[in-house]
Amino acid sequence: MTRSGPSATVRAARIAVKAAALFWAVIVVLLVALLARPATAAELAILRNGFSIRHEHRMAMGTTTRLYLAADDSSFTDVPTAEITGYEKDLLLPLPTPAETHAAMAARSEIAKSESVRSGPALNEVVNSASAAYHLDPDLVNSVIHAESGFNARAVSPKGARGLMQLMPATASQLGVNDAFDPQTNVEGGSRYLRELLERYNFDLVKALAAYNAGPLRVEQYQGVPPFRETRAYVARIVHEYNTKKIAQEKEAKQKQVSAQTSRKAPSKVRSPAHRAPKPAATAIAAASPR
Repeated sequence: MTRSGPSATVRAARIAVKAAALFWAVIVVLLVALLARPATAAELAILRNGFSIRHEHRMAMGTTTRLYLAADDSSFTDVPTAEITGYEKDLLLPLPTPAETHAAMAARSEIAKSESVRSGPALNEVVNSASAAYHLDPDLVNSVIHAESGFNARAVSPKGARGLMQLMPATASQLGVNDAFDPQTNVEGGSRYLRELLERYNFDLVKALAAYNAGPLRVEQYQGVPPFRETRAYVARIVHEYNTKKIAQEKEAKQKQVSAQTSRKAPSKVRSPAHRAPKPAATAIAAASPR
């Protein structure tokens, strides 16, 4: 009796065991992946301004709703609950997973940059350039873009406004913007328009923002912010976000100042008579107009 028969049987048995082990390993991986993903499909939060925000799940926090944009909660955005009119299931787009890169998850965010802004100069370069040209604070321009389009260069409002700074066709034409979906020309045109409104209202930021949203005729008709809920929420959102940035920058500057003072202290208690304490950082003023 040769040894070929038993050896073949043993090899076949070993192959079968390995195949079974591999099969169950795959099943375990699939089960873990399924359990790690949410049981329900992603949703769209429908906003009053006509836009929608895709998210995995949400959490109400007083007057604010936090929309989580990724499976591992690493990316989220806070939206005033009053600005959300409802929710719809989104079954067409795949859910993000923890395996997605940070850049891909950030691209899905409302307060992150849109995937449509891929070609040409980076958006921060575009904003900085336009802000410098029209003597505006880049933080203010970014806050307007955030409120207008959520950094979506292909955004179109129900009324027909287009692009990052949501220029109406007639306004875009007057500003010389031929392609409102081009980030650079859109931001340049929107920044120019915002500067013109600031000059028109003697650098009253609140009136300028109200005019940007509702139109100058409405502001002049009501001699200030029109009594429209959308316009008032729009102005309040931008002013709050802009001031929050300024306050955070002020705190950071003060912290750096304290750190610099600490590092410059000599070990000796004797201080030079020429020593002078640095001046405190400037205090942010609510709704301050950039000049």
